[in-house]
Amino acid sequence: MGRRLKLAAQVLAVVLVAGLFGLLGWKVTHQGGGAELVKNASEGKKPAAPDFRLARLDGAGHVDLKSFRNKVVLVNFWASWCDPCKREMPRLEQAYRQYRDRGVVFLGVDAQDFDSSAKREVRRAGTSYPVGYDGAGKVLGRYGGLPLPKTFVIDRRGRIRDFHLGELERADISRLLNGALRPA
Repeated sequence: MGRRLKLAAQVLAVVLVAGLFGLLGWKVTHQGGGAELVKNASEGKKPAAPDFRLARLDGAGHVDLKSFRNKVVLVNFWASWCDPCKREMPRLEQAYRQYRDRGVVFLGVDAQDFDSSAKREVRRAGTSYPVGYDGAGKVLGRYGGLPLPKTFVIDRRGRIRDFHLGELERADISRLLNGALRPA
């Protein structure tokens, strides 16, 4: 009788784990309509960028996308547990210093992360542009969810001009921003 009970418990555990993975997969693929946003942007439709307001990681106020209308905005979603995210941070900081005088705003969004780990990473990388904290990933979900890193360039009218999935190289950043800075 003991063997049957042990086998039943093992089967139940496997079914429970499979169900949790299924739920996780559904959540990742159905977060707030973000998949449709990415699909439309990839087809060149220039959808409106979902507005967001997040607490800054340094505790000094908020990051509010709506406040940057009439500017080109680069929004980079990242997390401290993401190695490609950490590798691209110094390149983003360098690009920020290069493009800020041209009216480009950079916003970092730390998502699905612990704020203490994210703060440590921002200090390590020497990030000087504003970084908002999206711990639960609600804003990330509106922009298509995982994977990270993920970067969007928003034009002066608040529409997604371009995006990049994965780690950014210097050439990627230049391509994204130079395209958005060209007169329409």
